[in-house]
Amino acid sequence: LTERSDMPDHIRITLDDRVLHITLNRPEKKNAITNDMYEALAEALERAEADPAIRAVLLDAEGDAFTAGNDLGDFAAVAAGKLAREHMGSTRFLSALARAQKPYVAAVQGLAVGIGTTMLMHFDLVYIAEDAKLTTPFVNLALVPEAASSWLLPARIGHARAFAMFALGEAIDGRTAAAIGIANEALPKDQVYAKALAGAKALATRPLGALQATKRLMRDAEAIQAHMTKEGEIFAARLKTTEAAEALRAFAERRPPDFSKIES
Repeated sequence: LTERSDMPDHIRITLDDRVLHITLNRPEKKNAITNDMYEALAEALERAEADPAIRAVLLDAEGDAFTAGNDLGDFAAVAAGKLAREHMGSTRFLSALARAQKPYVAAVQGLAVGIGTTMLMHFDLVYIAEDAKLTTPFVNLALVPEAASSWLLPARIGHARAFAMFALGEAIDGRTAAAIGIANEALPKDQVYAKALAGAKALATRPLGALQATKRLMRDAEAIQAHMTKEGEIFAARLKTTEAAEALRAFAERRPPDFSKIES
């Protein structure tokens, strides 16, 4: 067993039995992902692709939530011009997901907000708690989807369901996620990690070349990256709109946003 000690405390990385374990470890903030956490996640995925000793990746989270999504403080910094969108760690992380060739497994419990749901489009096996709650409330924040999810989620679950998740912020639970194809299986919360770990270890025993070739055939990495880039440009532009300013202000003030007097 080896552990990286140079990663931020909010991301825990271990390598055991050829599986790279990545754990979101900010439970006091429901694992909301900061810029530094994104950088650490991206570095871990890049390491996984480059290291021949790593045969599979397992992502899980501490606490009662998978992730509450992006830390909105970083969004506010971009909106205020203090942080360039291209310098956000999420850009590097999303690119790593697009280029992924080794098998990825996720163990999901509790809240999976925004990126917590959209990143699952890039995982090969997903095991989820029956009572997990998946939401993609991008329009509620006056933004647009990311992680190529505006393409991949409708392809996975259909336009009608995906649009309701994006535009209305409708939530789905873990049972539904498994039924419509976002997850492989929904289980009681206390069984999710063990099932995901077993899946990752099983993948680590399979012929890696055949796994990678199969994954390449099932995914168009270049098209996914191109779609992410398109989403990212629109996302960055949206962050600087009056609508987004109102959404972020309302969130900070813990009140419903009022878009009625804002022209698109």
